[in-house]
Order: sequence, then C-alpha cells, then structure tokens
Amino acid sequence: MSRLTLRLPETLHQQLNNLAESEGVSLNQYIVYALTRQTSLNGALQVVTELKVEQQQQAFQLLKKQLGQASSSEIESVLANREQVEPEVGLSADVVARIQEQITKRS
Repeated sequence: MSRLTLRLPETLHQQLNNLAESEGVSLNQYIVYALTRQTSLNGALQVVTELKVEQQQQAFQLLKKQLGQASSSEIESVLANREQVEPEVGLSADVVARIQEQITKRS
C-alpha cells in the first residue's frame, strides 16, 4: 500500500468528509473507492453504436430463452463452478451500494 500526501481546497475536503460520514466509512476509504471507480470507468467507457446496442439486446433475449430451458441441475452446476472472489476488507456490499447510490445521484 502506498501513501500519498495531497493538498485539497478546504471546501472539497469538507465535501468529501461529509460524503464519507454519510456513507459510514472513513474519508480514506471513500476517496480510495471514488478514485478506483473513476480510474476504472476511464479505461472502460466506449462509445457503442445503435446497431451494437440492438445486437446486444437480441443476444440477451436469446440468452434468456436459453436459460429458461436449462434444468435446475445445470443451473446449480454453473453456480457451483463460478469464480468466487473475496471483497476488499471494509468494503461490504452494503457500503459499496451506498457509495454507488451517492455517486449516481451526483452524476
């Protein structure tokens, strides 16, 4: 883990502190999550054409039909063999959901 000293305008510092408090996390956790999210989005955002959206929707509808035809044993097998990852310490699903909700409201 690295350490970074950062000078912030007092108003931004206070806003971040208030957001962290409202989410029930430390200021450090909130800033790390926000920076991680922003960094991930910058590399992941791509312009998608209307044709591509239509193709994805059609593929999704086909997938839903195929999944509807799967037996319960096939579904259980897929679920049993899926990759399991541990969440970061301190970032429970509840904390992540609350932070995402706050970010979405501000976007």
